[in-house]
Amino acid sequence: MKAAIYPGGGQAIVIEDLADPVPGPDDLLIRVDRCGICGTDLAMTQGGAWDFGAGVQFGHEYAGTVVEVGANVAGWKAGDPLAVLPSVACGQCESCRAHGNNVLCREAPGTASVGFAELARVPASLATRLPATLSMADGALIEPLAISLYGARMAAIRPGERVLVLGGGTVALYAMYWARRLGAGRVVAMSRSPRRRDLSLAMGADAFVAFGAAEAGDVVEALGGAPQVVLECVGAEGMLGRAIAHAAPFGRIVSLGFCTSPDPVIPAVASYKCLSLHFAVGYSMREFLYIADLLDRDRIAGAGHPDPKAIVTAQVDLAQLPAMFATLRGPNAETKVHVRCNAG
Repeated sequence: MKAAIYPGGGQAIVIEDLADPVPGPDDLLIRVDRCGICGTDLAMTQGGAWDFGAGVQFGHEYAGTVVEVGANVAGWKAGDPLAVLPSVACGQCESCRAHGNNVLCREAPGTASVGFAELARVPASLATRLPATLSMADGALIEPLAISLYGARMAAIRPGERVLVLGGGTVALYAMYWARRLGAGRVVAMSRSPRRRDLSLAMGADAFVAFGAAEAGDVVEALGGAPQVVLECVGAEGMLGRAIAHAAPFGRIVSLGFCTSPDPVIPAVASYKCLSLHFAVGYSMREFLYIADLLDRDRIAGAGHPDPKAIVTAQVDLAQLPAMFATLRGPNAETKVHVRCNAG
């Protein structure tokens, strides 16, 4: 099979021929249909401190169809469509038992982040069946949708609350989507990029505010008051301080931006508002199953909710992935790019 490999040290991604994976007794072998390019894919293939390492196969936003079923696996057959929760977990540690968050498992026996490939071997326990109403594009978006849902649930948004979302990328756009669906009264998107305005409104924001000198007043005017919940989805230095500055007294901040560099804040500013600050990463199978079911019900009912696929701005073949990575590292107009792993 063909698969994308990161050689390490910030070198360009290459497409290599690898032996086809063989499923173990508890595995599924799947034909990968498509895999989304995530910001972490870009960040962790540039040779920095947070790096995948050399010779790594990667890709974690993917969906496909079953090709072969392991001897111990029941309930699956060849041709079944599925999405993959890409983090393998031991099932025994405290994170697994108490929270079900595979990403935080410290005893994980391997990885399922192998989506930029024609074939993938994954534990059957990580597979989410796709209802007939959902496409492979829908399936490949369940993972990023799950990230934002996990964070939005952590914020415990109450009906009618004012929500500010910092950022205009995938996680931010889906944070707007979930804030709206979880009952927020008004949702405001704030980003440095005006080109994300239309997508922000399409995903559920009531208004868009640009970063700048007037942003504090603009946010209050758009929300009808200071935000009771701030979802920080940028992950750049200064964003935590910005979230603290905007939050209303007794407000709640959830950081989904995954900043990998120091981001200083002034605790006294947060203290004088009695703010709660939470950091989130990952998800559980609960989110994956919920999203697949919710999207299925939306399609059946013809509900007027935003279509998560609206953020997909480009599709490329696996052979074009290295060139697309180069494009995404510079100025570009893309939001979510999907890689067709078996285009032929």
